[in-house]
Amino acid sequence: MNLSSPTTIKNILEKYHIKPSLALGQNFLIDQNILKKIITAADIKKDDVILEVGPGIGQLTQELAKTAKKVVAVEKDKKMIQILKETLSEYANIEIIAEDILKFPLQMPSYKVVANIPYYLTSRLIRKLLESGAQPSVMVLMIQKEVAQRILATPPDMNLLALSVQYYADPKIISSVSRNCFLPKPNVDSAIIAITPKIKVSKESSGLFFQLARAGFSQKRKQLANNLANVLDIKKEIIEHILLNNNISPKQRAETLSVEDWEKIVKEIKETA
Repeated sequence: MNLSSPTTIKNILEKYHIKPSLALGQNFLIDQNILKKIITAADIKKDDVILEVGPGIGQLTQELAKTAKKVVAVEKDKKMIQILKETLSEYANIEIIAEDILKFPLQMPSYKVVANIPYYLTSRLIRKLLESGAQPSVMVLMIQKEVAQRILATPPDMNLLALSVQYYADPKIISSVSRNCFLPKPNVDSAIIAITPKIKVSKESSGLFFQLARAGFSQKRKQLANNLANVLDIKKEIIEHILLNNNISPKQRAETLSVEDWEKIVKEIKETA
């Protein structure tokens, strides 16, 4: 069954009396070439375990299962579970789980994440996966193009999402995807992004890192030293000294700092405390 055919998709949805949910970001791929790009980017091997988020009616799931050892497909919409049991019935290596991915325990020792994820879920899901004690070896995700571009931002245009992802991983945009590749057609274009975790960090280090980063970005019009002084039990003069000691002006804005700049600040604050 060609699950990427618009006619097939419409027939399946009509059969189960389902109208795609905008709230759940249900836009179904109708371009087989995009599926191939996702599979190629994930470099699926025969012994790979794949976690797929929001499989919908199973277009990507089907392609993953042709090569991977196992595909764990986590779907929040119970109506879609019924469809998946039909469309994926011939694949013994697919496990379908009815669950909210944000509540799903990540207990797989070695796995990849490959998914066309709903736009509303992007930042929370990526952070959950990167902060997990069981990080995936790689994430290949279809996300909103604008969000993908934000994730790859560099100084002087950094943002908290970019900082969060780049702290843990190396992100790379693989390809742009036109909104015309989906049914129903969304209002924005998408992009395939690969995110490769690079480090394991202690909760103590990451906790202070993100405490400072959130403070830095909390009030964009305020200077960095002022924002940090609001959350740290350290005199502003000491914070200014720490910044200057790392070639950072106390008057700079958070978006002008790189991941490495924040790491230097964290290190020196820990040594000062």
